Amino acid sequence: MNNLKVYVTSIIFLFLSSAIHSSEIGNKMKITGEFQVKLQPLDSYAKGAEGINLGRMSLDKTFSGALDATSKGEMLSAMTSTKGSAGYVAIEQVVGSLSGKKGSFVLQHFGTMNRGKDRLILEVVPDSGTGELTGLSGKMLIKIESGKHFYEFEYELSTK
Repeated sequence: MNNLKVYVTSIIFLFLSSAIHSSEIGNKMKITGEFQVKLQPLDSYAKGAEGINLGRMSLDKTFSGALDATSKGEMLSAMTSTKGSAGYVAIEQVVGSLSGKKGSFVLQHFGTMNRGKDRLILEVVPDSGTGELTGLSGKMLIKIESGKHFYEFEYELSTK
């Protein structure tokens, strides 16, 4: 189980390669900040075969900056026997405040790595915003620098 945790943590670090600020771009806002993440292997997960290592982890995050929130979610991952080739998906619900507005929303992750070349899509699930965050849409970038996790979140809050 400990090897699985190391494996999944290494996948995330492979995918995630700023100062805290906020700026408005048209109707869109762009904020940056830092977050801490705790990953825990879950006991129940599919077993890989033929050189594929599968993993399932719980996610617990604490965001600081203009996104002052916590999140909980789950991640599924697969690492191939080819160095630098892997994939993961995750769903997490973020609860707190975004630029002073309280509520929650769901982030969906889709990441692949093809022999070291990564691609990460992290978007707000449509219509998942609650409270003052109803109508939220957006995308998030994640970076790791010197062992610290940073986010860049470009979002829009529509008033339907």
